Formats: sequence, structure tokens, C-alpha cells
Amino acid sequence: MTTPATPTTTDLAAPGTTTAPAGGRLPSGELRRQVAEYLAAHPSWERSPRQIAKALGRSSGAVGNALTVLTARGEVERTLTNPLRYKANTATTAAAKATAPVPTMARKHYTPPPATPSTKASPHETPGVDPLTEKVSGPVKRPNGQTYHPRTLSGLPDVTALRKLRAAGVPVLLYGPPGTGKTSVVEAAYPDLITVQGDGDTTVADFVGEYTQTPDGRYVFVHGPLVTAMCEGRCLFIDDATLIPPTVLAVVYPAMDGRRQITVKANGGETVTAAPGFYVVAGHNPGVHGAVLTDALSSRFSAQIQVSTDFDLAKQLKIDRRAVRAARNLTTRQRKGEIGRAPQLRELIAFSTIADVLGTEAAAANLVGVAPEEDRDTVAAVVRDAFGMTVEPLALGGRI
Repeated sequence: MTTPATPTTTDLAAPGTTTAPAGGRLPSGELRRQVAEYLAAHPSWERSPRQIAKALGRSSGAVGNALTVLTARGEVERTLTNPLRYKANTATTAAAKATAPVPTMARKHYTPPPATPSTKASPHETPGVDPLTEKVSGPVKRPNGQTYHPRTLSGLPDVTALRKLRAAGVPVLLYGPPGTGKTSVVEAAYPDLITVQGDGDTTVADFVGEYTQTPDGRYVFVHGPLVTAMCEGRCLFIDDATLIPPTVLAVVYPAMDGRRQITVKANGGETVTAAPGFYVVAGHNPGVHGAVLTDALSSRFSAQIQVSTDFDLAKQLKIDRRAVRAARNLTTRQRKGEIGRAPQLRELIAFSTIADVLGTEAAAANLVGVAPEEDRDTVAAVVRDAFGMTVEPLALGGRI
């Protein structure tokens, strides 16, 4: 990954960005537009949600949610997952020019507007088939157009099993190292997904909403993803749930139990009742700094499913067998406690892409470079044995 020169404080300001009034949110969709505008203005930059949030003067939780939606729509590219990094793609400029709708006043008992009928199926659905109950027997299209290859779960394709658990009202927590495909299987299983990207800065407002100022100076309450999912009977995916402060995450619990209701204190004590179909699934990365699986969170998810890298799929994707062998070896060492992290499927896919662009030696060197510093000697030895060559982490050389 080529890193551009460090931007100055002036560079970090997004062009044309309008700062929201203190204590209020931007109109629905406006933050996504601003994030897209910021990235489109700097097409060579790769930035984290926190860096973008600082530039825009917004919370990193809200910016993370905006980036998740933009990525799912194919309007922004996620270049790294650990740590998260995003950059502009060919569709980002158009997203930056989108006009955000002006929100309407909320009612004490929120009811979403009726859905607009459509005869055109979305890219991940089959016409005439309910995607929430459809059984799968082959690859499934994700909302971003990428293909997900189902794996087995209790004798069923994982997508089918997850849909059955939803139909039975059993909340699911998926856990495993970053890059193993937790988000991919959730997106494949639940095409009506709404995602909250969790981190330590996520607030209650990032779930339920808050007041914002309209262009004519009025303040209205704009509902958040939790309220939208409840009222529209959709699936709410809380990614990296264990990074969210427990006091914040507690706002979701009443919606998950027998009450199926939440009270939005910020909107005058508004009561929101979950519609049929509302469902919560969460992701957890054990071992990631700051990730804490509390008893309160664990008890809410009756089914907890481990997700690990599918090395057989890596072979089917024609990823260099030497890279797959090295990843298997390092995974075994990780289980023994010899290293802290091993390459997962995401890193193997990246290996294949880098090898196509810069060559196999550079891709092997990158496997060493992305490893935690304390693990690099071990990773370098495993890579040397797998590829028959000694490599150093990718680094710039002398001037040409």
C-alpha cells in the first residue's frame, strides 16, 4: 500500500463541508455525502474512520456507519480491515454529489413511510423468491455485488442456517479473528441488513438518532438505524459489538427480549415497538484491543458461532498454494500461543492481488510486513520455508 504524504490540518478539511450545529445531526444521508466528498477530493488517500471523523468534526461511530453503507453500495473501497482503511473509487464522486433529503418531524410512536413497490429485484435477490427464507445451494451475491461461497453449519449451508435461526427468533453472535468472513456471511444471509459499525466512540445517538437542524432553521429528530430496523422489521448487524461501551450497547437489549420495545428519551420518551422480522446479529473479534464480551452481551445471544478461515475456499479461489500453506502453519502456531495473529482469508485474497500487481516476492514480503511486529521473525521463517526465499517487509528503497 502506497501511503501519500501526511496531510496538514488544512488538507484534512473536506471541501464544501458544512459543520452541523452543536448538539445536532446532519440530515439523513448528508454525512455519507460529506464522507464521499472528502474521499473523492483526495483519491490517493487511504483513511480510517477516526481520521475522517476528525476532519469532518463528527463522531467516528457515525462516520464508520456512513462508510459501511457507502462500501456496501460500492461507492467507497475498503482497502484494509485491521486497521480499517477506506479510499475513493470510481463511484465516489457521484456519491459526493448526492442531495440529502430534508427529514420530517418525528411522531411519538414512530411509523416509517410505506415502501415503494418495485418489480426489479436487487442484485442479491432472485425475482419471485423471498430472500429471507430462501434455501441456498450455491454462491450467494452480497449487496456490494461480490460473491459469497457458503460453508457448512450444523449440516446446512451457513446462509440457510442463519436464516432459520432468524425465523426462530434466536439472536446470533459470530466471533473469530478479523478477516475470516463474519461480515460476508451476515450480508449474504440477510439482504435487508442495516449495519452499525461499532467502536469505542459509538454513542446511544448512533443507534436511536438525535436532533438535527434543517436548512430553514428548525430542529427535528432523525431516527437512527436501531429505530429504522425495528419499525421496518429488518435485521440489525452490530459489527465489532464488543468495542462499544456496555452502557451504550444496553440501549439495544429491551428490543431483543420479550418487551420488543425501546424508549427514546432524547425524543420526549418516544416508544418504539419492533415490527415482525426485526432481528439482531452481532460480530466479535476476540483478542482485539478493547474488545470485551460482557456477560450482559453474551447472555443476549443464544447462538454463538465461531468463524475461522476457510482454507479450502482459498484453494478454490486459486490463491497460491504456498501462501495458503504458510497461513495454515501460522494458524496452528497461533492456536499454540506462539504468535498473536495469523493471516486470514482477507490477507490471502490481498496476497493474490498484490502478486498480480507487484509479483509473488512482493506479496510474500507483505505477509511479513502486515504481521504484528512481535510476530515478524516467526512469520518470516514460515514464509521462507513455504516459498523457499528470504523476504523482508515491503519498504521504499533509494531514489531512482
